[in-house]
Amino acid sequence: MFASVLRHTKSLSYAVLMLACVATTARAAAAPESFADLAEKLAPAVVNISTTQKVKGMGGVMGMPPGMQLPPGEEFDPFRQFFERFGKGAPDGEGGGAEQEVYSLGSGFIIDPTGYVVTNNHVIAEAEEITVRLSDDTKLKAKIIGKDPKTDLALLKVESPKPLPYVNFGDSDKARVGDWVMAIGNPFGLGGTVTTGIISARARHLNSGPFDDFLQTDAAINRGNSGGPMFNMTGEVIGINSAIFSPTGGSVGIGFAVPSTLAKGVITQLREHGRTFRGWLGVKIQTVTEEMADSLGMKKTEGALVMDVTKGSPADKAGIKSGDVILSFDSKDINEMRQLPRIVAETKIGKEVEVKVLRGSDNKSFRVTLGELKEEEKADVPDKSGAEKPAGTGEKLLGMRLLPITPALREQYEIKDVQNGLIVEEVAPGSEAIKRGMQTGDVISRVGDRDVKSVKDLRDALDAAKAAGRKFALVRVQRGEDMQFVTLPVEGK
Repeated sequence: MFASVLRHTKSLSYAVLMLACVATTARAAAAPESFADLAEKLAPAVVNISTTQKVKGMGGVMGMPPGMQLPPGEEFDPFRQFFERFGKGAPDGEGGGAEQEVYSLGSGFIIDPTGYVVTNNHVIAEAEEITVRLSDDTKLKAKIIGKDPKTDLALLKVESPKPLPYVNFGDSDKARVGDWVMAIGNPFGLGGTVTTGIISARARHLNSGPFDDFLQTDAAINRGNSGGPMFNMTGEVIGINSAIFSPTGGSVGIGFAVPSTLAKGVITQLREHGRTFRGWLGVKIQTVTEEMADSLGMKKTEGALVMDVTKGSPADKAGIKSGDVILSFDSKDINEMRQLPRIVAETKIGKEVEVKVLRGSDNKSFRVTLGELKEEEKADVPDKSGAEKPAGTGEKLLGMRLLPITPALREQYEIKDVQNGLIVEEVAPGSEAIKRGMQTGDVISRVGDRDVKSVKDLRDALDAAKAAGRKFALVRVQRGEDMQFVTLPVEGK
């Protein structure tokens, strides 16, 4: 499956992160003399998936999304020649305005003899027709049972007159860095291909979704491997190949797979209900940085800092507040912020759990009954960039010009959720405030455990943090409809 490409604009020219696929995992052991027996056993359960959809205005390149173009440069000429020879449509996305068919290629694997097939959501997204081709070249039409964009997983069903070969999920939590793994898939539409490597890293976060927890492998993975299985050396699926990082579009030994421990629950729900059900706590969170840990008197960076609590949510009903640091959820320690969304999502809806937090200098415990996570549209944040600014009469502190909230300023800046605070009228270039992301129109409502209504309140709060031996103060900031925390130094006021 040729999937979306994201340019990496810093150290690597044309570096791209592409949905494609991964393979990794094995149980630490001596390198086998041959992988042939294992490959022969597993290959019949791995399938090729082709999809067709009609789009307007773009020709489609071997399954690339409409509008996708290859980056310029001689290094991409072999790909252009390949597309011209085997592809459908122009290699640079040219195709006029007529409606055309776009063909996409990917991989999948059978998990049940009755014909359930697992693949990536991005392999079959927007598809109007899906065909599954077995290892003996039998072609079967497939229907979508369910899909989950948040984990990039999908479940298909094909009908076959005879039982189909299948594979089982293993436990990816037992896979260790350095273990052997095998990937089988359909790179570049060439058909069943076997590659091997090791698990290079665990728990990789690619900013692709709220539940990122990828396995990384150096097994050769290319576009078209998406949705294919990553096996350990006992023949169990411990990952679903989903993405690669590459400066050229081909494998450079950095691939990523959705771990089976995450996938199994999602696939089970898709099979039983056609959709997923996830637990909901009702908090917006952010990472606890070293500066934030200092401002909170914490000895190390851990937990998830609560930016805001949704009114009426399970967290709100239990008494959790903005500024709390969640350290434990349902007896599971939260060492990093990104662990919490996945743990909450995987917890049974309606279950009562214990949530331990740090509030100020006190450790507190709350009993929370989880709700169900619903898909909701995020409200637009008003654009205040063109709003008329005050006359520059605010008092300066840490490179910011600050004004207390007044009825006129509340209307001008469209402030709704904060009763009292300081409006950031201006932020000086190069100041400590701008380095930490402060913007014009932000509202400072609280510093540490102190409400802020005036510049004097802000000074006093910074002095109090300094007296407590802190280098930084934790500042709660309202920006549009979003709440977040930043740190400001207590020196250099």
